[in-house]
Amino acid sequence: MSRWSYFLRRLVLSIPVILFGTTIVFMLVRLGPIDPAAAIVGMGNPQGIERIREQLGLTQPLWQQYIDFMINMFTLDLGQSWVIQPGRDAYSLVASYAPRTIWLGFWSVVIALFIGIPLGFYAGLNPNTGGDYFASFGGIVWRAMPNFWLAILLVSVLVQSQDLLFGFNWSNWLVTTDILSPPNLRFLSTPLEAITNPIDWWVSTGANGSFLAALKQIAPAAIVLGSASMGNEMRIGRTAILETINSDYVETARAKGVSGRSLIWKHVFRNALIPLVPIITGEAFLLVGGSVLVETVFAINGIGYLFYQAALNADLPLLGALMFIFILITVFTNILQDLLYTLIDPRVGYESE
Repeated sequence: MSRWSYFLRRLVLSIPVILFGTTIVFMLVRLGPIDPAAAIVGMGNPQGIERIREQLGLTQPLWQQYIDFMINMFTLDLGQSWVIQPGRDAYSLVASYAPRTIWLGFWSVVIALFIGIPLGFYAGLNPNTGGDYFASFGGIVWRAMPNFWLAILLVSVLVQSQDLLFGFNWSNWLVTTDILSPPNLRFLSTPLEAITNPIDWWVSTGANGSFLAALKQIAPAAIVLGSASMGNEMRIGRTAILETINSDYVETARAKGVSGRSLIWKHVFRNALIPLVPIITGEAFLLVGGSVLVETVFAINGIGYLFYQAALNADLPLLGALMFIFILITVFTNILQDLLYTLIDPRVGYESE
C-alpha cells in the first residue's frame, strides 16, 4: 500500500468516527438531566413547561428526534439558540465568538511550537548540561500546573503588577489595556486601502483597536493555555532527540564522514519530529477544551465561554452545535496528523510482506 492510499483510507475511516461522535452528542444533549423548557419558563410553571416542550419538539419519539438531529448536523443546519439569545442562528453566534478563540488558540500554538520544541531539541542536543536541566525542570513545572490555577495566579499578579513587579504596570505598558476583557480584533477587518498610517494599525489605541493591543490583551491567556503543551513538547522533543541521535543510522552517517550540521538537519531533526506529530496535533483539541476555563477566567468571551454559557443555561441546540464543531475539529486534527505522518515518514503505508 502506498503512502497516499494509506492516507485516503484514513480519510474514509473518519466518516464513521464523526457519525459515532455525533450520536454520543445527541445522547448527552437529549438524555441528560438538562431541561431547556424549565430554563426558559422557570420551574414554577408546569403547564408552561409542557407547552414549551411541545413547541420545541421534545415530546416527539426519541428516534424521530435523533433522525432530525443527525440530518440537521450533517446538512450544517445548526439551528437557533433557545435560551441565551432566543431565535438567533447558531451560525451567527459562533461567528461572533469564534474570532477571539482563534486568536487565543493561534498564539497558544505559537508559544508551544516555537518555544517548547526548540528548547526540547536544545536540551536533547546538550544532555546533562545546565541548559538541559533548566529546560527539563521548567517543562515538568509548566506541565504540572493546572490551567485554571495558573490563570487565576497570573490574573492576581497582573492586577497588582505595580506593587509586585517593582513599579512595572502591565495595564499601561506599551499600550493601555484592561486585564480582564476580550481583545479588540477590529483591526483584522480594516481594508488595506483604508490604512493611511501603518503605525496606527500596529499601536493605535483608538476605537478600532490595534495589533499590539490585541496581542497584549491575549498574551496572558495564551501563555496559560500554551504552557502545558509547551512543557509536554519540550520533554518529548528532548527524548526524541536523544533516541534519534543514538540510533544506528545516525552512527553510520557519522562514520561515513557526514558533517555535524548536515547530520543534525537531514537525519536527526526530521526523524525526531515523528513522535512529536501526535503530540502537536493531539493537543489542538486540548487547547479548545482548555479555553473553556481560561476564557472564563480572563473574560475572553470566545467559543469556550459560549460553550460554558450554553451548558449552564440548557441551550440544547447551541450546545449540540458547539459539540459537533468540536468533533469536527478533533477529526480534522487527526487527519492533519495522518497527512504530516505521510509527508514526514516515508515508511508510512508500507506493510511488511
